[in-house]
Amino acid sequence: MPTIDAMLNTFATLFVTIDPAGLLPIFLAVTAGMKASERRSVAVNSIIIAFVLLIIFALAGSTILDTLGITIHAFKIAGGLMLFYIAFEMIFEKRQARHEKSSQTALTKDDISNIAVFPMAIPMIAGPGAISATILLAENFGETWSGFGILVLLIASVMALLLATFLLADYIDKAIGTTGRNILSRLMGVLLAALSVQFVADGITALASAA
Repeated sequence: MPTIDAMLNTFATLFVTIDPAGLLPIFLAVTAGMKASERRSVAVNSIIIAFVLLIIFALAGSTILDTLGITIHAFKIAGGLMLFYIAFEMIFEKRQARHEKSSQTALTKDDISNIAVFPMAIPMIAGPGAISATILLAENFGETWSGFGILVLLIASVMALLLATFLLADYIDKAIGTTGRNILSRLMGVLLAALSVQFVADGITALASAA
């Protein structure tokens, strides 16, 4: 049974990696001009798709690594470095600018019915960082079905918060403003940076012990 600290760390890792506050202005951009019912549909469908994808990677991620001959310790280091890069982008606003550019491109090419899949579900919600974090976290929780069930509940809780954020997008955006979004993004970036360094340190320690 995972400890309370492990569950809190897992929730924090998923929360800052998926980054609901950072996705808020992107969601507003890609759903601009939609009716309220259409915006709700995009929110619900994109989160369902992303949730299913993350569960699949939580279940089969280790098998994929084994097939490719990659140890989980090496993946921890690689995943930690990737998460650190995402944290760097969050702190210095590069991630937000890139997402906004992607969303603008998607609006000109994709029908509204496909926006839930791209760019919202993939790659903005279930992106490389979230997938990497899910595979790494599954190693800590996936030894028993009860542990895996807890991981699923933690992923679902983050998705529920993301859904609430999307459904309240207009109100939240007006309440926190641009300054509030920037502050939240930087704070989560610093937290993700610390967690990513811990991933790398754990991976190096495990590789050194196995050598």
